[in-house]
Amino acid sequence: MKLRHLFVLFCMCHAGWAHAEIYKYVDSQGHVTYSSTPMRGAKKLHLEGLPTMLPPGRPHTVSESEFPRVNEETQRSRDNTRRKILEDELAAEQKQLEEAKQKLQIAQDTPQVYRGKDGKTYRNVVQYEENVKAAQDEVSLHEKNIQALDTELSHTQ
Repeated sequence: MKLRHLFVLFCMCHAGWAHAEIYKYVDSQGHVTYSSTPMRGAKKLHLEGLPTMLPPGRPHTVSESEFPRVNEETQRSRDNTRRKILEDELAAEQKQLEEAKQKLQIAQDTPQVYRGKDGKTYRNVVQYEENVKAAQDEVSLHEKNIQALDTELSHTQ
């Protein structure tokens, strides 16, 4: 017999040894001690086995007859409401895009300046670039939102 077969057989035969008896001892000061060895005055605990779970079964699939249905008029009404909401959001987003483009134009046309201690006027290039970048990001965000809304609207028709 191979060594591994012998080892498996040995483990199976001695699996019952893993179950230990548990004893509970409470001393005169109220300290509780649990042990696997019996001691004078300790009481043996009779513990029930842990609950086990059944293996998961096959998931229940919903048949077409069990699936809830909505009548055509209700669905058409829902689709029209959704389309209206999307169109309203698109109009608002287009308005915000125009405002963002105006802010970008103003940011590009307005150099950031400051006066030095000597009284001369200097350009603050870093501040200018930050303002322009923020305005460009806002324009880009609104353009992406419009693109997403157009995609959603194309799916509703």
